[in-house]
Amino acid sequence: MCVNANELKMKLQEYLIFCSFFGVLTVAAGGCRSAADYRVEADKAAGAIISEKMLEALGETEQFGIERPSDTLRRRLLIGQNLPYAGQSSLGTDALEPVEHWPEKDYPKAERSLDPIVVLEDVDGPLRLSLTDALQVGAANSFEYQTLKEDIFRAALDLDLERNEFRTIFTGQVESLLEADSTDERTVTGVRNSAIAGLSRRLKSGAELSGLLAIDLANLLTMGGASSLGITADSTVMIPLLRGSGKHIVTEPLTQAERQVVYAIYTFERFRRTFAVSVASEYLTVLRQLDQVENSEANYRGLIESARRSRRRADAGRMTEIQVDQAVQNELRARNRWIQANESYKGGLDSFKSLLGLPPDSRIEADRAELERLSAKTLKLLAATIDEAQSPSSEGGTADGDLSVVPPRREGGGPLELEERMAIELALENRLDLRVVQGEVYDAQRQVVVAADALGAELTLFGSTNLGADRSIEDADLPDAKLRADKGVYAGLLTLDLPFERTAERNVYRDSLISLERAVREVQILEDRIKLSLRDGLRALLEARESVGIQLKSVELAEKRVKSAGMFLEAGRAQIRDLLEAQESLLSAQNSLTAAVVNYRVAELELQSDMGVLQVDERGLWKEFSPEGFANAK
Repeated sequence: MCVNANELKMKLQEYLIFCSFFGVLTVAAGGCRSAADYRVEADKAAGAIISEKMLEALGETEQFGIERPSDTLRRRLLIGQNLPYAGQSSLGTDALEPVEHWPEKDYPKAERSLDPIVVLEDVDGPLRLSLTDALQVGAANSFEYQTLKEDIFRAALDLDLERNEFRTIFTGQVESLLEADSTDERTVTGVRNSAIAGLSRRLKSGAELSGLLAIDLANLLTMGGASSLGITADSTVMIPLLRGSGKHIVTEPLTQAERQVVYAIYTFERFRRTFAVSVASEYLTVLRQLDQVENSEANYRGLIESARRSRRRADAGRMTEIQVDQAVQNELRARNRWIQANESYKGGLDSFKSLLGLPPDSRIEADRAELERLSAKTLKLLAATIDEAQSPSSEGGTADGDLSVVPPRREGGGPLELEERMAIELALENRLDLRVVQGEVYDAQRQVVVAADALGAELTLFGSTNLGADRSIEDADLPDAKLRADKGVYAGLLTLDLPFERTAERNVYRDSLISLERAVREVQILEDRIKLSLRDGLRALLEARESVGIQLKSVELAEKRVKSAGMFLEAGRAQIRDLLEAQESLLSAQNSLTAAVVNYRVAELELQSDMGVLQVDERGLWKEFSPEGFANAK
């Protein structure tokens, strides 16, 4: 099949003009792809990396996203409870008024959450949260929680960019030039249309390859309308042979970016576990403060009754005014303690709401039944210890008997009161923050290698090939260019940069060694902190367990004292001071018992967090560690 050369040039010219016109329209319209297309592409790339690295870091994947639903509990509380807020930004990004030239009309979208617990329907009145609710609400509304998720996403984008350095990069350019030259006697007008396609690739060995193909069509609109086709092909290669060569040097930024994503996942997972413990600790602390309010109120009512009884007895001549004054003074003291307990409870509740990412002025309540269930469970768990909790003076024997005391024992404790060595070994195996600092030691070692490589000489081999010829309007009357290997231009260059001046590199190398020492110290410091926290945690468990038994006995004795003192006072065999002291002891024992129960539960959770064995899912719910299951698995 024979194709006329002039027809081919005319068709090519029409094509290039069309491409140029299309390119202009594309630029004017903002590009072939919308901003939303690029965002979706970035989300897919980051999502794939996160799934890959989660599987690598944790051995499992989970649903991960950084887009928050528009109907978060925080927003619903602000609106539903008619709370004051500063502006639209208080409600979320989707509530903002779009600025001029906003790139995506429908972003961010107002989407509802699919979780009925996180987004509760009725928020107009006071909202009561169970501990399970609080864990999920915190995971969905906490500001720090969201920030650390975004850190993972950003690390994934950084890795995608580093990976892009080793992908084949394609480029394309189309241009059309109209030129009129009137410097001579006759004005020469012409059009030059060009299309350029190129590709480049960086290899992990350090070599850089590039290729370029350009086609020109120069056409005179005057002087007889001469035209000429130009075509050029360029290729280059650059290979480092000494400094900067080798896969371990070239891919170091990529390696570090890969590891940074894993570190971000470890950091988030570690935070998720400690955050769940913080939520539980704050929640139980609020319930303990509420219990103190109720105990203080009951004590206050009792002292009011005691003061009134004293007044009646004094009026009947059966009690002195001094004893009446004592009763009234204790009543006033009880009122002050009741007010303090109330305000302390309100302050603790506000702090808890802030921890969850909820407005401090929202009407939120903790579920009182949680404390009752916890108390019943703890007393049942520690029944053996409670039975043994008694004063040595009540064990019988003569007054001159053995005065030795029995130290607390670990026998009879809860399932998490482990042997110290076992707890430490579990922590050293499972603590994710320890994995991060250990990984940073390896990072620092690689940086020493990279810094040492920079001290050497630089030897680079460069090669290039150029075939064909381009065309401008001035060359429109020349014959068409052709790609001919025998008419090409070939070049090779070898460059040697001798290491005469390496002061900056020398200092960087020395600094890398210091950084390595610091990284090693960070491992040692964290390791010691882990051991210290575990030893403290085990001691806290033992102390809280013993305290539960002691305070339960104290409550029983205090109740007995109050009853006896009241009876003796009526019989005239006791003074009001005896009753007042008994009531004071009862209040103290009740508060101490609740504190001991809460402290034991919090110590259990903190110990699991310190050992790194508390598992928390994407909804914020935990799965506690089972020592029995662990022993059976081993």
